[in-house]
Amino acid sequence: MKVGIVGMPNAGKSTLFNALTRGGAQTGDYPFTTIEPNVAVAQVPDPKLEELAGTLESSQVTPETIDFHDIAGLVKGASEGEGLGNQFLASIRETDAICHVVRVHPLESGVPHPEGSVDPLRDIETIETELVLADYDQVERRLDRVTKQAKSGDAEAAAERDWLEVVKEALAEGRPVRSVTAPEGAPDAVRHLQALTSKPVLYVANVEEGEQEVPEALARHAKENGAVAIALSARIEGELSELGPAEAAEMRESYGLEGETGLERLVRAAWDLLGLITFYTAGEGTEAVARSLPEGGTAWDAAGTVHTDIQEGFVKAEVIGWDELVEFGTYAAARDAGRLRIEGRDYVVSEGDVVTIRT
Repeated sequence: MKVGIVGMPNAGKSTLFNALTRGGAQTGDYPFTTIEPNVAVAQVPDPKLEELAGTLESSQVTPETIDFHDIAGLVKGASEGEGLGNQFLASIRETDAICHVVRVHPLESGVPHPEGSVDPLRDIETIETELVLADYDQVERRLDRVTKQAKSGDAEAAAERDWLEVVKEALAEGRPVRSVTAPEGAPDAVRHLQALTSKPVLYVANVEEGEQEVPEALARHAKENGAVAIALSARIEGELSELGPAEAAEMRESYGLEGETGLERLVRAAWDLLGLITFYTAGEGTEAVARSLPEGGTAWDAAGTVHTDIQEGFVKAEVIGWDELVEFGTYAAARDAGRLRIEGRDYVVSEGDVVTIRT
């Protein structure tokens, strides 16, 4: 999964990137610190995987990962080449979801704002307007192509053309592509368009130290647009990422920060946003692996995440909940208790399933 971190210059994108990945992206209090999109892989914290691996005495533990792309700050006019322009809009196009960092902490923090004042909703509108304008140009180009195809009698092209006409109207009104239902007659239309505003959005309110609440106006905007919003202090998360577990816990306590870390909340929100579940493949004394699958995915789909050869040779799947396997301690004990189930290729995998594919 690829998540693009975007926002206005000095919103805290690279600081958040460093906190999440310890990637060391250059940071600074001036626009366009990130000149090339930084890409790093972050492991997804997974206590269930750790407990499962400990029970099975796994030889190796491989958590799921997220690719974070730190994309340079966008400014008004980016769709027309202002700032660092279209190359960064193209970088967003390659991602699966958008993590939109919105500055909430005040100017008194010492970090300047390119507009001279802090206004989260204004900044959101600036970024989203540029994405809408870029998509409008993309729709016009795609529409010219499929209109020609539709004239030859191609039914799917005709369905895509009709959908694009509706999308064009929505974008002209400032609404994102994701607000228009995908056409049944052209199932690949959304993928072909590669629209920026078709991607799910996670707003990250970059708040003052010690704050954990998303501002009401930002939370309302996210809800109205089918997005998700969380709050964290990128600076604090950056400092925490450089500490050991004990020191980090002490620092979090000093700021009154409770519950999950910023990374854990961000990962959970991203997972929920994309409709992903986590299942496991694990053997006794062998590797324990966390794998992601779209919600509603089947045992056949799960086999494909392991290897295409295993998917092609699929015969059956042995399935057990991770907590049940931990409870019984071994596969043999779970099998003797009748808790290890045999499932076919159409079985819908559940969150936390441990799946063994038999070929």
